[in-house]
Amino acid sequence: MSDDSSTAERVIPVRHRGRFVAGTVAIILLGGLLYFFATNEQIRWDAVGRYLFGPTVLQGVWVTIQLTVLSMVIGVVLGVVLAVMRQSANGVLRWIAGLYIWFFRGTPVLVQIVFWFNIALFVPMIGVGEFQVSTNQLVTGFVAALLALSLNEAAYMAEIIRAGITSIDRGQGEAAAALGYTPLQTMTRIILPQALRVIVPPTGNETINMLKTTSLVSVVAAQDLLTRVQEISARNYLVIELLIVASIWYIAMTTVASVGQYYLERRLSRGYARTPDKLTFRSVLRGMLPLRSTARSTS
Repeated sequence: MSDDSSTAERVIPVRHRGRFVAGTVAIILLGGLLYFFATNEQIRWDAVGRYLFGPTVLQGVWVTIQLTVLSMVIGVVLGVVLAVMRQSANGVLRWIAGLYIWFFRGTPVLVQIVFWFNIALFVPMIGVGEFQVSTNQLVTGFVAALLALSLNEAAYMAEIIRAGITSIDRGQGEAAAALGYTPLQTMTRIILPQALRVIVPPTGNETINMLKTTSLVSVVAAQDLLTRVQEISARNYLVIELLIVASIWYIAMTTVASVGQYYLERRLSRGYARTPDKLTFRSVLRGMLPLRSTARSTS
Protein backbone atom coordinates (compact mmCIF):
# COMPACT_ATOMS: atom_id res chain seq x y z
CA MET A 1 0.00 0.00 0.00
CA SER A 2 1.54 3.31 -1.06
CA ASP A 3 1.56 6.34 1.19
CA ASP A 4 0.14 9.75 0.28
CA SER A 5 3.53 11.12 -0.72
CA SER A 6 3.79 8.62 -3.58
CA THR A 7 0.44 9.66 -5.06
CA ALA A 8 0.74 12.27 -7.76
CA GLU A 9 -2.27 14.43 -8.38
CA ARG A 10 -2.58 16.50 -11.49
CA VAL A 11 -5.38 18.94 -12.41
CA ILE A 12 -6.31 18.75 -16.07
CA PRO A 13 -8.39 21.66 -17.39
CA VAL A 14 -11.31 20.69 -19.59
CA ARG A 15 -11.72 23.21 -22.37
CA HIS A 16 -15.15 23.92 -23.78
CA ARG A 17 -14.33 24.94 -27.34
CA GLY A 18 -17.96 25.38 -28.31
CA ARG A 19 -18.43 28.02 -25.61
CA PHE A 20 -15.28 29.79 -26.73
CA VAL A 21 -16.46 29.90 -30.34
CA ALA A 22 -19.95 31.10 -29.35
CA GLY A 23 -18.51 33.78 -27.05
CA THR A 24 -16.09 34.96 -29.73
CA VAL A 25 -18.84 35.19 -32.36
CA ALA A 26 -21.08 37.09 -29.94
CA ILE A 27 -18.29 39.58 -29.15
CA ILE A 28 -17.58 40.11 -32.85
CA LEU A 29 -21.24 40.71 -33.63
CA LEU A 30 -21.62 43.07 -30.68
CA GLY A 31 -18.48 44.96 -31.70
CA GLY A 32 -19.74 45.25 -35.27
CA LEU A 33 -23.08 46.58 -34.09
CA LEU A 34 -21.44 49.15 -31.83
CA TYR A 35 -19.10 50.20 -34.64
CA PHE A 36 -22.05 50.62 -37.01
CA PHE A 37 -23.86 52.95 -34.63
CA ALA A 38 -20.70 54.82 -33.61
CA THR A 39 -19.68 55.57 -37.20
CA ASN A 40 -23.15 56.14 -38.63
CA GLU A 41 -23.18 59.65 -40.07
CA GLN A 42 -26.96 59.85 -39.78
CA ILE A 43 -26.73 59.91 -35.96
CA ARG A 44 -25.63 63.16 -34.36
CA TRP A 45 -23.79 61.94 -31.28
CA ASP A 46 -23.02 65.52 -30.25
CA ALA A 47 -26.77 66.04 -29.83
CA VAL A 48 -26.98 62.89 -27.71
CA GLY A 49 -24.33 64.25 -25.38
CA ARG A 50 -25.95 67.68 -25.32
CA TYR A 51 -29.40 66.44 -24.31
CA LEU A 52 -28.35 63.55 -22.07
CA PHE A 53 -28.15 65.75 -18.97
CA GLY A 54 -30.44 68.50 -20.20
CA PRO A 55 -32.84 69.94 -17.58
CA THR A 56 -35.93 68.81 -19.49
CA VAL A 57 -34.65 65.24 -19.76
CA LEU A 58 -33.63 65.17 -16.10
CA GLN A 59 -37.12 66.32 -15.12
CA GLY A 60 -38.52 63.42 -17.12
CA VAL A 61 -36.14 61.01 -15.38
CA TRP A 62 -37.34 62.29 -12.00
CA VAL A 63 -41.00 61.81 -12.95
CA THR A 64 -40.23 58.27 -14.15
CA ILE A 65 -38.56 57.46 -10.83
CA GLN A 66 -41.51 58.94 -8.92
CA LEU A 67 -44.02 56.89 -10.92
CA THR A 68 -41.99 53.72 -10.42
CA VAL A 69 -41.51 54.10 -6.67
CA LEU A 70 -45.06 55.25 -5.89
CA SER A 71 -46.65 52.61 -8.13
CA MET A 72 -44.58 49.82 -6.57
CA VAL A 73 -45.27 50.98 -3.00
CA ILE A 74 -49.02 51.20 -3.62
CA GLY A 75 -48.95 47.95 -5.60
CA VAL A 76 -47.12 46.07 -2.84
CA VAL A 77 -49.45 47.34 -0.10
CA LEU A 78 -52.57 46.46 -2.10
CA GLY A 79 -50.95 43.19 -3.14
CA VAL A 80 -50.46 42.17 0.50
CA VAL A 81 -54.11 42.94 1.23
CA LEU A 82 -55.29 40.99 -1.82
CA ALA A 83 -53.00 38.04 -1.04
CA VAL A 84 -54.31 37.83 2.51
CA MET A 85 -57.88 38.02 1.17
CA ARG A 86 -57.11 35.17 -1.24
CA GLN A 87 -55.96 33.07 1.73
CA SER A 88 -58.93 34.07 3.91
CA ALA A 89 -61.48 31.54 5.13
CA ASN A 90 -64.18 34.04 4.10
CA GLY A 91 -65.45 33.00 0.68
CA VAL A 92 -66.66 36.51 -0.18
CA LEU A 93 -63.21 38.00 0.41
CA ARG A 94 -61.59 35.27 -1.67
CA TRP A 95 -64.05 35.90 -4.50
CA ILE A 96 -63.52 39.69 -4.49
CA ALA A 97 -59.73 39.31 -4.50
CA GLY A 98 -59.89 36.74 -7.28
CA LEU A 99 -62.16 38.98 -9.35
CA TYR A 100 -59.80 41.94 -8.91
CA ILE A 101 -56.77 39.92 -9.97
CA TRP A 102 -58.64 38.40 -12.92
CA PHE A 103 -59.75 41.79 -14.22
CA PHE A 104 -56.52 43.77 -13.89
CA ARG A 105 -54.33 40.96 -15.21
CA GLY A 106 -56.74 40.39 -18.08
CA THR A 107 -56.75 43.96 -19.46
CA PRO A 108 -53.69 45.70 -20.98
CA VAL A 109 -52.09 48.35 -18.80
CA LEU A 110 -52.20 50.78 -21.74
CA VAL A 111 -55.98 50.45 -21.85
CA GLN A 112 -56.13 51.10 -18.11
CA ILE A 113 -54.01 54.25 -18.47
CA VAL A 114 -56.26 55.63 -21.18
CA PHE A 115 -59.36 54.71 -19.15
CA TRP A 116 -58.28 56.62 -16.05
CA PHE A 117 -57.21 59.61 -18.14
CA ASN A 118 -60.70 59.77 -19.71
CA ILE A 119 -62.69 58.97 -16.58
CA ALA A 120 -64.13 62.49 -16.64
CA LEU A 121 -66.25 61.46 -19.64
CA PHE A 122 -68.65 59.61 -17.34
CA VAL A 123 -67.63 60.97 -13.90
CA PRO A 124 -67.39 64.74 -14.50
CA MET A 125 -67.33 65.70 -10.82
CA ILE A 126 -65.85 64.03 -7.73
CA GLY A 127 -66.80 64.99 -4.20
CA VAL A 128 -69.12 64.60 -1.23
CA GLY A 129 -72.25 66.73 -0.77
CA GLU A 130 -71.67 70.31 -1.76
CA PHE A 131 -67.94 69.86 -2.01
CA GLN A 132 -67.34 68.94 -5.66
CA VAL A 133 -64.15 69.03 -7.70
CA SER A 134 -63.82 68.71 -11.45
CA THR A 135 -62.47 65.29 -12.37
CA ASN A 136 -60.30 66.83 -15.08
CA GLN A 137 -58.56 68.97 -12.46
CA LEU A 138 -58.13 66.09 -10.04
CA VAL A 139 -57.15 63.26 -12.39
CA THR A 140 -54.22 64.75 -14.29
CA GLY A 141 -51.99 62.76 -16.62
CA PHE A 142 -49.66 61.92 -13.74
CA VAL A 143 -52.52 60.84 -11.44
CA ALA A 144 -54.11 58.74 -14.19
CA ALA A 145 -50.78 57.05 -14.85
CA LEU A 146 -50.22 56.41 -11.14
CA LEU A 147 -53.69 54.92 -10.68
CA ALA A 148 -53.33 52.63 -13.68
CA LEU A 149 -49.81 51.44 -12.89
CA SER A 150 -50.36 50.88 -9.16
CA LEU A 151 -53.74 49.13 -9.47
CA ASN A 152 -52.42 46.92 -12.25
CA GLU A 153 -49.25 46.11 -10.31
CA ALA A 154 -51.29 45.17 -7.22
CA ALA A 155 -52.82 42.25 -9.13
CA TYR A 156 -49.40 40.81 -9.99
CA MET A 157 -47.95 41.48 -6.56
CA ALA A 158 -50.91 39.70 -4.97
CA GLU A 159 -49.98 36.49 -6.77
CA ILE A 160 -46.28 36.90 -5.94
CA ILE A 161 -47.02 37.47 -2.25
CA ARG A 162 -49.54 34.62 -2.18
CA ALA A 163 -46.85 32.30 -3.59
CA GLY A 164 -44.49 33.45 -0.84
CA ILE A 165 -47.11 32.87 1.86
CA THR A 166 -47.96 29.38 0.63
CA SER A 167 -44.24 28.47 0.54
CA ILE A 168 -44.14 28.66 4.36
CA ASP A 169 -44.94 25.42 6.14
CA ARG A 170 -48.45 25.36 7.62
CA GLY A 171 -47.00 24.20 10.90
CA GLN A 172 -45.58 27.70 11.43
CA GLY A 173 -49.08 29.13 11.64
CA GLU A 174 -50.30 26.31 13.85
CA ALA A 175 -47.39 26.82 16.24
CA ALA A 176 -48.10 30.57 16.38
CA ALA A 177 -51.78 29.89 17.13
CA ALA A 178 -50.77 27.51 19.92
CA LEU A 179 -48.71 30.34 21.43
CA GLY A 180 -51.72 32.63 21.43
CA TYR A 181 -50.96 34.72 18.34
CA THR A 182 -53.93 36.21 16.52
CA PRO A 183 -54.23 35.52 12.76
CA LEU A 184 -53.04 39.08 12.02
CA GLN A 185 -50.05 38.71 14.33
CA THR A 186 -49.21 35.35 12.82
CA MET A 187 -49.27 36.82 9.34
CA THR A 188 -47.25 39.98 10.09
CA ARG A 189 -44.75 38.52 12.58
CA ILE A 190 -44.28 34.92 11.49
CA ILE A 191 -45.39 34.22 7.91
CA LEU A 192 -44.55 37.39 5.94
CA PRO A 193 -41.02 37.86 7.35
CA GLN A 194 -40.11 34.32 6.32
CA ALA A 195 -41.84 34.66 2.95
CA LEU A 196 -39.71 37.69 2.02
CA ARG A 197 -36.95 35.42 0.73
CA VAL A 198 -39.38 34.07 -1.87
CA ILE A 199 -41.14 37.38 -2.51
CA VAL A 200 -38.15 39.69 -3.04
CA PRO A 201 -36.66 38.25 -6.30
CA PRO A 202 -39.86 38.50 -8.39
CA THR A 203 -40.66 41.84 -6.75
CA GLY A 204 -37.29 43.13 -7.90
CA ASN A 205 -38.09 41.94 -11.40
CA GLU A 206 -41.46 43.70 -11.23
CA THR A 207 -39.73 46.93 -10.17
CA ILE A 208 -37.34 46.75 -13.12
CA ASN A 209 -40.25 46.02 -15.42
CA MET A 210 -42.17 48.96 -13.92
CA LEU A 211 -39.32 51.32 -14.82
CA LYS A 212 -39.81 50.41 -18.46
CA THR A 213 -43.61 50.20 -18.31
CA THR A 214 -43.78 53.85 -17.25
CA SER A 215 -42.92 54.72 -20.84
CA LEU A 216 -46.51 53.83 -21.75
CA VAL A 217 -47.80 56.87 -19.85
CA SER A 218 -46.47 59.07 -22.65
CA VAL A 219 -49.84 58.52 -24.36
CA VAL A 220 -51.45 60.76 -21.71
CA ALA A 221 -48.53 63.24 -21.58
CA ALA A 222 -47.64 62.39 -17.98
CA GLN A 223 -44.29 64.22 -18.40
CA ASP A 224 -42.20 61.11 -17.88
CA LEU A 225 -38.84 60.53 -19.60
CA LEU A 226 -40.29 59.34 -22.91
CA THR A 227 -42.82 62.18 -22.99
CA ARG A 228 -40.07 64.75 -22.48
CA VAL A 229 -37.79 63.41 -25.22
CA GLN A 230 -40.73 63.17 -27.62
CA GLU A 231 -41.58 66.81 -26.95
CA ILE A 232 -37.98 67.81 -27.68
CA SER A 233 -37.75 65.70 -30.85
CA ALA A 234 -41.01 67.20 -32.12
CA ARG A 235 -39.28 70.59 -32.13
CA ASN A 236 -35.83 69.71 -33.49
CA TYR A 237 -36.63 66.49 -35.42
CA LEU A 238 -33.77 64.58 -33.74
CA VAL A 239 -35.93 61.51 -33.20
CA ILE A 240 -33.24 58.81 -33.13
CA GLU A 241 -30.86 60.90 -31.02
CA LEU A 242 -33.50 61.60 -28.36
CA LEU A 243 -34.58 57.94 -28.32
CA ILE A 244 -30.94 57.00 -27.68
CA VAL A 245 -30.90 59.48 -24.79
CA ALA A 246 -34.03 57.87 -23.32
CA SER A 247 -32.60 54.38 -23.80
CA ILE A 248 -29.37 55.30 -21.98
CA TRP A 249 -31.35 56.58 -18.99
CA TYR A 250 -33.64 53.53 -18.90
CA ILE A 251 -30.60 51.22 -19.00
CA ALA A 252 -28.91 53.22 -16.23
CA MET A 253 -31.98 53.09 -13.97
CA THR A 254 -32.63 49.38 -14.52
CA THR A 255 -28.96 48.63 -13.85
CA VAL A 256 -29.08 50.45 -10.50
CA ALA A 257 -32.28 48.60 -9.62
CA SER A 258 -30.71 45.26 -10.59
CA VAL A 259 -27.66 45.84 -8.38
CA GLY A 260 -29.92 46.83 -5.47
CA GLN A 261 -31.99 43.69 -5.97
CA TYR A 262 -28.84 41.54 -5.97
CA TYR A 263 -27.58 42.84 -2.62
CA LEU A 264 -31.03 42.63 -1.05
CA GLU A 265 -31.34 38.99 -2.15
CA ARG A 266 -27.92 38.19 -0.68
CA ARG A 267 -28.91 39.71 2.65
CA LEU A 268 -32.19 37.80 2.81
CA SER A 269 -30.49 34.54 1.78
CA ARG A 270 -28.07 34.49 4.72
CA GLY A 271 -28.31 31.25 6.63
CA TYR A 272 -29.73 29.32 3.68
CA ALA A 273 -27.94 26.72 1.61
CA ARG A 274 -28.12 28.67 -1.63
CA THR A 275 -27.09 32.32 -1.86
CA PRO A 276 -26.51 34.46 -4.97
CA ASP A 277 -22.96 34.34 -6.31
CA LYS A 278 -20.72 37.27 -5.44
CA LEU A 279 -21.19 40.11 -7.91
CA THR A 280 -17.81 40.71 -9.55
CA PHE A 281 -16.55 41.62 -13.00
CA ARG A 282 -15.35 38.04 -13.31
CA SER A 283 -18.83 36.70 -12.60
CA VAL A 284 -20.25 38.94 -15.32
CA LEU A 285 -17.71 37.63 -17.84
CA ARG A 286 -18.27 34.03 -16.76
CA GLY A 287 -21.22 33.71 -19.11
CA MET A 288 -19.19 34.95 -22.09
CA LEU A 289 -15.78 33.30 -21.64
CA PRO A 290 -15.08 29.55 -21.91
CA LEU A 291 -15.41 27.89 -18.52
CA ARG A 292 -12.99 25.33 -17.20
CA SER A 293 -13.79 22.44 -14.97
CA THR A 294 -11.18 20.31 -13.33
CA ALA A 295 -10.58 16.58 -13.44
CA ARG A 296 -8.19 14.74 -11.16
CA SER A 297 -6.04 11.86 -12.18
CA THR A 298 -3.81 9.89 -9.91
CA SER A 299 -0.92 7.73 -10.75
